[in-house]
Amino acid sequence: MSFTSEVKDELSRIEPTCSRCDRAELSALIRIEGTLSISGEGPRLELATETASVARTAIRLLHSVYELATNLTVRRSILHKTHNYLITVPPQMGLTDALRDMGILGDTGFEGGIRPELVESACCAGAYLRGAFLGGGYIADPRGAFHFELAGPSEELIASCLELMNAHGIRARYIRRHNMYAIYIKGIEQIIAFLAFVGAHQGALAIENARVIKSVRNDTNRRVNAEIANQVKATKASMRQIECIRRVIGQRGIEAIPPSLREVALLRIKHPDASVKELGELADPPLSKSAVYHRMRRIAAMIDEDEG
Repeated sequence: MSFTSEVKDELSRIEPTCSRCDRAELSALIRIEGTLSISGEGPRLELATETASVARTAIRLLHSVYELATNLTVRRSILHKTHNYLITVPPQMGLTDALRDMGILGDTGFEGGIRPELVESACCAGAYLRGAFLGGGYIADPRGAFHFELAGPSEELIASCLELMNAHGIRARYIRRHNMYAIYIKGIEQIIAFLAFVGAHQGALAIENARVIKSVRNDTNRRVNAEIANQVKATKASMRQIECIRRVIGQRGIEAIPPSLREVALLRIKHPDASVKELGELADPPLSKSAVYHRMRRIAAMIDEDEG
């Protein structure tokens, strides 16, 4: 099951906060996922989804809120090996009144935006956005990139959903993609805020956990990369020091190097992988890092003296 399906399954199990929440949720779900046609017999409504929990939610709300008769057709996609659920609400008494009550039909035909009375309270606003996500929402697996989308067929509807999100502190943007419009969020804080607002607390927790894991992994990678970089830097410095020492020995001979410098030089040749601190600890008596650096610089200066 995809992460989007997991979130939708969680949302489909949320109980309404007030008596008007179900109406708001169903309205958004129909507006995003439904197809409405009107003939001489009256309006006919169809909703198609690939998510079983969304189909169950739509049927439950159509029955419980408006007592509408529905037909369910389950089809299997041979290509994608998934099920497709088609919910049909045939022409019947009460369907037109239900569509008017949900702000889908108005006095002059289809309504474009969100009827304000549907989302007057915060709980109903959350229910509306929950229904919209059930219809056209997508969230990437948080183990990868953080990405959220809410797509719909109408610019006016998507713009109204975006305005509703902004009104409740959720920052997002929307774009046009082919014949659809989509709200998108890339910031993890805002994705979590949306999920919490619509009631997907387990989904929000899963994203938060993924963020913590990524943070720990990134910190570990940074430390490892820093250690590797430091090791490479130290190795290059050691090779330069050994080259200087061998040149001085070749030009002057080992006995011509002062004893204090000779000890450090021989330790470096014997222990090419040792750090400056480790070289100092190997000396007798032990030397500080600054003392080792100072003696290495004196050895390098001997080359300049010979070649100057």
